[in-house]
This record gives sequence, structure tokens and C-alpha cells, in this order.
Amino acid sequence: MTEETPGFDEQQPQQPQQPQQAQPQQQPDVPSGATPDDAEPKAAPQEGAAPAGDAAAAQQAAQQTAALTAQLDQVRTALGERTADLQRLQAEYQNYRRRVERDRIQVKEIAIANLLTELLPVLDDIGRARDHGELVGGFKSVAESLETVAAKLGLQQFGKEGEPFDPTIHEALMHSYAPDVTETTCVAILQPGYRFGERTIRPARVAVAEPQPGAQTVKADEADSSQSPADDKENGGPDEG
Repeated sequence: MTEETPGFDEQQPQQPQQPQQAQPQQQPDVPSGATPDDAEPKAAPQEGAAPAGDAAAAQQAAQQTAALTAQLDQVRTALGERTADLQRLQAEYQNYRRRVERDRIQVKEIAIANLLTELLPVLDDIGRARDHGELVGGFKSVAESLETVAAKLGLQQFGKEGEPFDPTIHEALMHSYAPDVTETTCVAILQPGYRFGERTIRPARVAVAEPQPGAQTVKADEADSSQSPADDKENGGPDEG
């Protein structure tokens, strides 16, 4: 028999210990398509934080609205001022155009009037030559062409025998009395007058005749006497005693 050494047990070969593996933590169920952040538990909002944030956001929005309203008012004011300036400039431009057009027409009329004034002595010579029968041949055609051009430019001749005397367009060079006129009348045209538009270039130079003194009194008496028999006939004749 084998003797056992007292106090020593038979040592059995020990198995090497394997390191313990960490147990994976149990993750919460995450629905498909969700991000990992969605799976993390969210902390519960603290009481009183939400109302304070809403009030701050509302105040900020009110401030932004007030600022935008102020800017809009400024833009509207500037727009009104610019519109008024544009309207004023447009009115001034229209007045300027009308003034320039009026001045242009006046300058043109003055230039034509000056030209026609210089032609009046020539036209007078043509008229005298026509009265004496000397307007013949080539001189006649030239004279008629000149008169036609003057008429196209707006020259108008006036002054006729027998028309009433008008001191604004007539110039009396001779004066006489006549029994057959009832008012101051042009009895002879010594030199015709000319006008251009409403402008009188030269008044007509005339001889005038006035009613003979006392002629109107005699005519009035004759008219009264001629009416008296007619009145007697209408009244049945003179009264008989």
C-alpha cells in the first residue's frame, strides 16, 4: 500500500479561470427609420420653464413687429415725398413745355410780321401799278407771285370805302362833312391796311366824312312831321268843335 503523506491532500489540477464577459446593456426598442437620439430617454421638462420661454418669444416677436411697422411707415413717408416731388417736377415740365411752345410761336409770328412789314412798300407799289394799268408782262406775274406768298404767310388786307370809321384799325388823313352819312364813315381808302393774325401791322389810311351839322336835326323834324299825319289818321282825324 502506498502511504499517504499526512496533511497533504492530493492536489487536483485546477482549470484556468476564463474572464467574465460583460453583459450587453439592454437597449430600448427603436422603431425602424428612427435615429438613435430618438431612442434616448428625454428628460421631463421642468415646471415653469415652458411659459417663460413662450413669453420671451412673444415679446421678441412683438418687438420685431414694431420695428417692421416703423420701417414700413418710414418707407411709406419716403414714397409719398418722392411721389409729390415727381408730380411737382412733371407739372413744372409741362408748364415749361407750354411756355417754350408759346414763346416759339411768338418768335415765329414776330419774325414773319417783321418780314411782311418790310414788304409793305413793295405791295403798295404793286397796287399803284395795278391802278394805273402798268402791271403787265413779266412784272405782273412776279407781283402776283409775291402777293400769293404774302397771303400764304398770313398777310391780310383790309379797308373798304363805306365802312364805319374805327380808330383802332383806321388812320384818318382827311376829314370832311357829308349830308348822306349818319356816322363817321370811311369815304376813301388812301392806303390799305394790313394785319397778320390778330396783329395789325399797319392801319388803313383813309379819308372820313361826318354828318353835316344840323342835318340830323332837320331829318328828325321831317321824321316827326311825317309821322303826325299818320297819327291823325289812326286817331280818326282832328277833333271838330
